[in-house]
Amino acid sequence: MKDKEIKRVVKEAYTKIAKQDNSCCGSANSCYGNTDLEQDISKKIGYTKEELSTVPEVANLGLGCGNPVALASLKEGETVLDLGSGAGLDCFLASSKVGEKGRVIGVDMTKEMIKKAKENAEKGNYKNVEFRLGEIEKLPIADNTIDVVISNCVINLSPNKRRVFKEIFRVLKPGGRIAISDIAILKKLPEKIKESIDAYVGCVAGAILIDKYRRIVEISGLKDIVITVKNSSACINDDTKDPIGRDILNRLGDNESLEGYVASIHIEGRKGEQ
Repeated sequence: MKDKEIKRVVKEAYTKIAKQDNSCCGSANSCYGNTDLEQDISKKIGYTKEELSTVPEVANLGLGCGNPVALASLKEGETVLDLGSGAGLDCFLASSKVGEKGRVIGVDMTKEMIKKAKENAEKGNYKNVEFRLGEIEKLPIADNTIDVVISNCVINLSPNKRRVFKEIFRVLKPGGRIAISDIAILKKLPEKIKESIDAYVGCVAGAILIDKYRRIVEISGLKDIVITVKNSSACINDDTKDPIGRDILNRLGDNESLEGYVASIHIEGRKGEQ
């Protein structure tokens, strides 16, 4: 698919998720707006019961592949940017970490997600959180204004990841850092999976090899880069109740699986002092 087609497909999928309170990425079990399932999935990928109890339940769509806020070691007074903020889960968790003097900005390209996030922020009385409509390849953020960039299972969906990290570098303050949870692949995917639209929306077909991911981050200018592989097959499983997982497995055939192909990763790094 061409870049514009990929963006259209992804935007349509996440618009549907926002409207229906459904989620279809991060873990394929979470496609039914089932709060208990989404809570369980979030715990498995790194969120604690205590963290989840402090944010609006409707902010948790079960879309992630890690807990970037836990990775970020946020400090009071910092300004945090969340790429692909969805319904606001990670923004709300970051809010309490940076305190009243801090600020959290969520950017999402889906109008319906922005609307949902703003409603959640109002209900939860999050005074230091705001949400902006925009694309992560062209952030609506001024240069050198962000202390920490976080993101959760979103950059893999971008057809221009190099541009995303150039934008991250641009908006970070000198000395600013990243704490990103994402999906990568350990070896090349079968062509029939790479060509699947469902696999793209399900976080698989858009993922790239870890070595290529590292090169993109390095080219952006970020330093002290650390990429940690957390677990494999983070995005889909063989649950026959899940439409995306079922489509991908049907494409593979009875004697194949994605085990050993897909991994969730944590990416850390910083912008040098200038």
